[in-house]
Amino acid sequence: QFRWLVLVVAVAVVALTLWPLSKLGSEFMPPLEEGDLLYMPTTDPGISLDKARELLQQTDALICRYPEVESVMGKVGRADTATDPAPPSMLETTITLRRDKSRWRQKPVPRVFDDWPDWLRDPLARLWPNAVAISVDELVYGYDLPDGTHVPGLNETLQIPGLTNSWTMPIKTRIDMLSTGIKTPVGIKVMGPDLTTLAELSERIAQTVSTAAGTGPFTTSAFAEKSVGGSYLDVRVDRDSIARYGLLLGDVQDVVMSAMGGMNVGATVEGLERYPINVRYPHELRDNLPALRQVLVSAPSGAQIPLGQLATFEIHQGPPMVKSENARLTSWVYVDIAGLDVGTYVRRAQQVVDEQVELPAGYSIAWSGQFEYMRQANERLAVVVPIAAILIVLLLYLATRSWLRVGIVLLAVPFSLVGAIWLLWFLGYNLSLAVWVGVIALAGLDAETGLVMLLYLDNSFERFKAANRMRNADDLWFAVHDGAVKRIRPKTMTVTTTFVGLVPLLWASGAGADTLRRLAAPIIGGLASSFAMELLVYPAVFFIAKRTAMRRVWRQSEAALAGSGT
Repeated sequence: QFRWLVLVVAVAVVALTLWPLSKLGSEFMPPLEEGDLLYMPTTDPGISLDKARELLQQTDALICRYPEVESVMGKVGRADTATDPAPPSMLETTITLRRDKSRWRQKPVPRVFDDWPDWLRDPLARLWPNAVAISVDELVYGYDLPDGTHVPGLNETLQIPGLTNSWTMPIKTRIDMLSTGIKTPVGIKVMGPDLTTLAELSERIAQTVSTAAGTGPFTTSAFAEKSVGGSYLDVRVDRDSIARYGLLLGDVQDVVMSAMGGMNVGATVEGLERYPINVRYPHELRDNLPALRQVLVSAPSGAQIPLGQLATFEIHQGPPMVKSENARLTSWVYVDIAGLDVGTYVRRAQQVVDEQVELPAGYSIAWSGQFEYMRQANERLAVVVPIAAILIVLLLYLATRSWLRVGIVLLAVPFSLVGAIWLLWFLGYNLSLAVWVGVIALAGLDAETGLVMLLYLDNSFERFKAANRMRNADDLWFAVHDGAVKRIRPKTMTVTTTFVGLVPLLWASGAGADTLRRLAAPIIGGLASSFAMELLVYPAVFFIAKRTAMRRVWRQSEAALAGSGT
């Protein structure tokens, strides 16, 4: 009856949805709760193993003080394998959290019924408790109480000078480091020909993203990998000195290599296993420069000459590890963030770095980490989503043989997105691959239910027409009303059964629940809005379209009746 008002309101609602859409962030995938944490702080290169072990013991002791932590196991040093090239400056601590959430600290949550009488408040408090267990993010970064008091988290407790914190999860970190090499959510790869310049640029970029207004409040740590920071010992042989003793250059180099570095002199066979036998001087004779200068070199005359009389020792700074990518030297900046989605953070960081960091000629920046996953996923979605839309349109046309009907059915898509976007915004979810999969499923479901609605309207129209009851606009009004009313119960049953199956997922917990919630949210919100749209907007659009098409028929019928004098 108020079809034009309905259409205007519907268009206004779609236009209004652009506001929450602009507020949605973007990410590759929602965080998959693994039940454990991985603490991977980084120190400056050149740290001794004793100091690294001391730091590891201190951090482990601080982490164990939290009641949510069940056990802590730290590792420092490089394993004897090419698959784990971790230097001593990178610590790895696996934190096993308690599975029983009742043993976690409880955070008070204000409720509307807190001030109500006991007889009314207590039953509601059983359904919506006044205190809930803290989340993993709150355990790491802390949380605020209703009175404004801030409870510090692990990240604030472990603010140790010389350590740059990074918090992640074990499985996720291994996958990230195997695919991109970046252990933090955002990584910045600076590429160029000179290691010293790369180190300076990396430090400048890390400082920029940590202090800039758009990124600083959300940067929990930014660590520039030290391209030049390792200590190297050069042994420079004095050729005049070795000539006086009748020594060759190779004689001195053999002593340096065998006594200090070690030399394989044989192998031992233990069953099917074979181990090399390495010989070198004991630790106390090669752990400092005075001891190294006393290493003896045998002369042909039988004399034992200290190495300090035959060579000079120099310590200089050099690269602790040389990394290259795409045949170019590279230095990485690890950025850990909190309180902001990856997509929005990278956009702000790119703008800040472009404005405040000037790159010399021959140097470039590549943004990696989870942002690289998201960029690759968006490139695939740019192909998959149009293909899915084209297939839906073609299937609808094959089913209806009318582009008008296809257009009416496709009206369900923008109206269903209204509910999906508003629910995503209300729940605080970001646009991710899981959300887009839910949107694609929603589009197919809406096309199916819209086609059934159109079938009911068409059947009613054809039935009235066959009974010679389609003589004017009033007959068309009754035909459309009749077809729409018959669709109320089936549509309600369809939406209700879908809600019964999907709504409980919004309260799901445990591993994989974050992904399931983001899959279900757009479908739930979209079905709610499309339910109202198909019962209110579809009949109005169908009535306007059919009335426009039938006007010529009605004019001809009226002219024929007037000519016959009836």
